[in-house]
Amino acid sequence: MSAAAAAPSRGAGIVGTIGRVREAGLVVILLALALGTFAVNPRFLSAQGVKDILLDVAVIALVAIGETVVLLMRQVDLSVSSIVGLTAYGAGALFAAHPNLPIPLVLVLGALAGGGLGAINALLVAHGRVPALVATLGTLYVFRGFDFAWVQGNQINATSLPPAFLRLATASLGALPLLALLVGLLVAGFGAYLRLYPGGREYFAVGSNEEAARLAGIDVARRLRRGFILCGAIAGLAGVLWLARFGTVDATAGTGLELRVIAAAVVGGVAITGGVGSVEGAALGALLLGTIANALVVLRVPSFWEQTIEGALLLAAITADLLISRATLRMMREGRRGG
Repeated sequence: MSAAAAAPSRGAGIVGTIGRVREAGLVVILLALALGTFAVNPRFLSAQGVKDILLDVAVIALVAIGETVVLLMRQVDLSVSSIVGLTAYGAGALFAAHPNLPIPLVLVLGALAGGGLGAINALLVAHGRVPALVATLGTLYVFRGFDFAWVQGNQINATSLPPAFLRLATASLGALPLLALLVGLLVAGFGAYLRLYPGGREYFAVGSNEEAARLAGIDVARRLRRGFILCGAIAGLAGVLWLARFGTVDATAGTGLELRVIAAAVVGGVAITGGVGSVEGAALGALLLGTIANALVVLRVPSFWEQTIEGALLLAAITADLLISRATLRMMREGRRGG
């Protein structure tokens, strides 16, 4: 193999190695933060304390799965928070009207509804050629406006929901909350799909170089459609689980969630420049941000520091991504010149 041909694979290998190192670094930071907070307040790592952290990050980590798929294609979906809010209220309205509905059916309906809303984003981006930032910013407000028009100031409380449904967020399997275990299984499943299956690898290819992916025979428009629909479906499922977690829903449910999800993904090593990252890393990013939030509460630090720390981590992650991209590009150019 010539140096020119080998340079891209070397660059991709280096980026993948750096991604794994970043994920390992997140684990080290997470452990240091947890142990440091535990030294100050032992209740932080009590069974209940760990359970609270896992429940707090479960929905964000779940939505981050779909957001990661979109980010891998060098796109973004800002509408996920509104999809979560709509499907959360829709699930609550279904249970209020039909208390005996099977819980799996409502979960499936939530995912289908979210997928339908994601299809609107898919049409705008893949076929309307509207930039994803603009398209999903618009649907963020359109979906939220529809939510307010539907809710009309009403609220659904836990008393209107089946006890079995609420137990999704309160039951545990051993030491692990059932909700966190479910999200963990989904993270593992989607992670394996993206790494091991051709359809999953195509998301990386589109984000790395869309024109090269097209020349390689990948239907870029179809991959964009599926990515946005998948992101919407996962957000729809997350909306139903959000209802189980909090038990109360109104028109403001999930507001601002999109920024926390994107922050979790980027901090977890998903590059905003596309083509690099993993859902496992995004879940680790969500866990790190959630642990920071809980640690600040335990240490009685003013809450505004949470946003400051999240912003600093986000800037650090973006800077690292840009430096890695430039270094990889320089290496590939040098390899071509050497060939």
